[in-house]
Amino acid sequence: MSYTDIDRSSDYFETSLYTGTGSSLSISSLDFSPDLTWIKGRSGATEHVLTDSVRGVTKELSSNDSGAEETVAQGLTAFNSDGFTLGTDGSYNTSSATYAGWSWKAGGSASSNEDGSVTSSVSANTTAGFSIVKWTGTSADGTVGHGLGVAPKVVIVKSLGSTEPWYSYWQPLGNNKQVRLDATTASATTTLWLSTTPTSSVFSVLNHGSTNGSGDYIAYCFAEKQGFSKIGSYTGNGNADGTFVYLGFKPAWVLVKNTSGSGDNWILVDNKRLGYNPDNRLLFPNATNADYTDNNLDLLSNGFKARVSYDPNGSGNTMIYMAFAENPFVTSSGVPATAR
Repeated sequence: MSYTDIDRSSDYFETSLYTGTGSSLSISSLDFSPDLTWIKGRSGATEHVLTDSVRGVTKELSSNDSGAEETVAQGLTAFNSDGFTLGTDGSYNTSSATYAGWSWKAGGSASSNEDGSVTSSVSANTTAGFSIVKWTGTSADGTVGHGLGVAPKVVIVKSLGSTEPWYSYWQPLGNNKQVRLDATTASATTTLWLSTTPTSSVFSVLNHGSTNGSGDYIAYCFAEKQGFSKIGSYTGNGNADGTFVYLGFKPAWVLVKNTSGSGDNWILVDNKRLGYNPDNRLLFPNATNADYTDNNLDLLSNGFKARVSYDPNGSGNTMIYMAFAENPFVTSSGVPATAR
């Protein structure tokens, strides 16, 4: 039996639910100091706001639009040993509003990486398969070091100083396709990755404003890790008794996108809102909508299952997904894990 290097998924990824206070608020429910925290208001139409330790606190990007990085003094103001601290900005902490925060542990302070033709600053967690990569564009085709030691299956790139879209590479689609995180568009043929699959040390970027033109860039890189994360694709069957996707673990967080046609949102489900079938709440990373109630996805003990005949299960459509575990089935010692 193969098993994971991770004994507790919550050491590397966790969902936090909280109610805003309108004054400085510390979320201290994590078992680690996060390096990426993604926050979304659940009770109102607010932006998805992403802050990471490489760019620094108060530095905000929004997945639902292509806007440049902003400094929000009252946004996420500190990463702490057991969570994060929030100011009073409405996207983070309006009094009595409800929020979800999803946090990942990378490698702490960034280090210089010269594996690629472009020098990057990298915070990498090789155990969990997650790295944050920042670089200054060279206005040339190039390669960028990611620090994972294995090839990432997902690379999400954003220009920090411009309104270029969020473009992402997904291994299941191939190295000549991109998907926009900030839009409902289908996957599209592209040369942004130089038609080159990422290696164990670098990913490739085109001389383009979205990937390696002028200014600074950030990338979030994800490699699949047995028992902790799974990245893949499936084909919808257009049936309310929808497609089952085997993960090999009980999912804590699932992100899904229909890549075959335009108009379908990214769908994000976690095990905390409400955390049981059939009432799992949806949020849309490309939109500001509040929590949406629809029986789209069931979270199961070993995977997830679509429960509608449409998005994310349209007949013949190709869906991409990324999922993180509530707990691995088998620990680093080979012992079956039990949920906490």
